[in-house]
Amino acid sequence: MGSIAQAEESWIRPDRAPKCTWHLGTKEKSPHVHYNAVKDRSKPFDSILDAIGDTPLVRMSRIEEAEGLNCELYAKCEYLNSGGSVKDRIGLRMIEDAEREGRIKPGYTLIEPTSGNTGIGLALAAAVKGYRCVIVLPEKMSSEKVNVLMGLGAEIVRTPTSASFEMPESHIRVAQKLQKEIKNAVILDQYTNAGNPVAHYDTTAEEIIAQCGGDLDMVVVGAGTGGTVCGIGRKIKEKCPNCKVVGVDPYGSILAQPEEMNKSDIKFYEVEGTGYDFIPTVLDRSVVDQWYKTVDKESFIMARRLIREEGFLCGGSSGANAHVAVQACKQLKAGQKCVVILPDSVRNYMTKFLKEDWMIERNFLPENDKDKKWWWDLPVSSLNLKPPVSVLPSTKCRATLDIMEKQGFDQLPVVTEKGKIVGTVTMGNMMGNLSSGKIDMSDSVEKTLYRGFKRIGVNDSLKKLSRMLASDHFAIVTHNILQCDIADVNSDTKALRVNGDGSGEGNDAHIYGIVTSIDFCHFLAKNPSQ
Repeated sequence: MGSIAQAEESWIRPDRAPKCTWHLGTKEKSPHVHYNAVKDRSKPFDSILDAIGDTPLVRMSRIEEAEGLNCELYAKCEYLNSGGSVKDRIGLRMIEDAEREGRIKPGYTLIEPTSGNTGIGLALAAAVKGYRCVIVLPEKMSSEKVNVLMGLGAEIVRTPTSASFEMPESHIRVAQKLQKEIKNAVILDQYTNAGNPVAHYDTTAEEIIAQCGGDLDMVVVGAGTGGTVCGIGRKIKEKCPNCKVVGVDPYGSILAQPEEMNKSDIKFYEVEGTGYDFIPTVLDRSVVDQWYKTVDKESFIMARRLIREEGFLCGGSSGANAHVAVQACKQLKAGQKCVVILPDSVRNYMTKFLKEDWMIERNFLPENDKDKKWWWDLPVSSLNLKPPVSVLPSTKCRATLDIMEKQGFDQLPVVTEKGKIVGTVTMGNMMGNLSSGKIDMSDSVEKTLYRGFKRIGVNDSLKKLSRMLASDHFAIVTHNILQCDIADVNSDTKALRVNGDGSGEGNDAHIYGIVTSIDFCHFLAKNPSQ
C-alpha cells in the first residue's frame, strides 16, 4: 500500500489549479516573456521553424452563401503551419521558453503526452534543434500522425484510448513514468505549460485582430488543452471587448459550461485533438462567452464540405468549429465579422473521414444504393457464427498457442471474468513480440494485446461488415446479453465460451462471435445471388 500511495503522491496532475492571476483589466506586470516577431516572407528563412505562424485569413464566401449568412465568415487557416496544425505554435514556444530558462540543454530528451498534433509540432522543432523526442499518444489517433512523427525521428509509445487521464496506463501517466526512467528527460507538458496559451496570446490573436483591421465581432475556437481558446480569448477581450468568444467542445468531453451541457451517453468520439475528460490547468473558461457541443457526424460532414466547397484541406476538428460558427454567427448582421479557427490538416486523416467507406461504415453518410446487393440488409447473425473461445488477460502465451492449435484459430478475443472485451490476441502479433524479445512464453497475453480490432453488432448489416473486412482480416461480433461458462482448458488457463444475442451497441457489449473473410465467403457461396 505504501508504494501505491507514494506513486499517487508523486504523480503530477494535468488539472491542478492554475497559478495565473490574469483577469480582464489587470494592471499587474506579466511574468511571461512576450514577443511577436514580424516575419519578412520576401526573404529566405533560416529554418522551417521560422515559417510557423502568420497564417492566412480567408473569406468563406461559398459557405456564407450556402448557409444564407448575413455576416462575413473568415477561416484562420492554422493547418498551413509548418507541421500542419495550430499546435506548431506552442511546440516551438514551449521549447524556446525551456531553452531560455535552462530547463533543457543539448542532448536532452523531450517527452510529451499528446493526441498527435502537439507531438508533431514538438517533433518538428526537436528535429531541427537536435533533441531526442518521445511521443506518448492514445491508440485512437490516426496512423498518419504516427507515420509523420516517425518520419520526424520521434519515438512512439501507444496507450489505450479507453484509459482515463488518472489511470496508470493513460498517456499522461505513462509519459511521466518514462521521464523517471530516461536520463535528462523533460516533459514540457502542454496541459500546464504557460507557453501554450501565451503563444496564442502573442501571435494567433494579434494576427487575427490585425487581419480584421482591429474590428471583430465573433471568434469561434475549439477546446482541447484549452491553450488556443484561452490565449486568443484573453487578447480578444483586451483589444476587442465587444467581440464574442465561442468555445467548441464535443459530446463525450467535459470542458463546456454550464456543466449540464456535458451530460451525455456518448463516451467515445472519433474527432481527434479536441475535448478532454478533465479540465486542463491552462484552460481559462472565463474568457468564453458561450459554449457549443458537437457530435462526430456533423463535424465530419462539415469538414468534407470545407474541402469540397472552399478548398480548405483541413481536419475533423476544423469541421466541428465551422459547424458551430455557421450556427453561432446567424445572430450577426451584415458587415459584422466572424473568425473560425481551422486547427489542423486533412493529411492526418487520409484513411479516416476523407474516405467515403469510412464515413458510411459509421453511419455518418448514407449508403449508395445504386449497386445494392441482395445481402446488404441482412443482419450479421445470418452467418450463423459458432460461439468463440476467449481467453482471460492472465492467460499465458504458451497456453494460448495451445488453444489456437487445438481450436484451429489464429486469433482469440481476450475478455475479463465478467466477459468485457479488452482486446484480441492474434498469432501474428504474438509471434512478432516473441521474436523481438518483447515477451516470452511465460508472459500473460495481456502483454501482447491487439486493441485496434474492429467491432460490429450482431444486428448490424452484412454491408457494414463487408466494408470492415475490406481492410481488416477479422471483426468481433458483439451483443448486449451475456451467458458464459468458464471451463478449465489446462492448468495454465481458462477459456470462456460465450453465447447470447442483442444489438452489440454500447460500452458494455460482449462477444457473440468472431467473423473472418472466409466466413463471409462461405456464406455467399452457400447462398447464391437472389
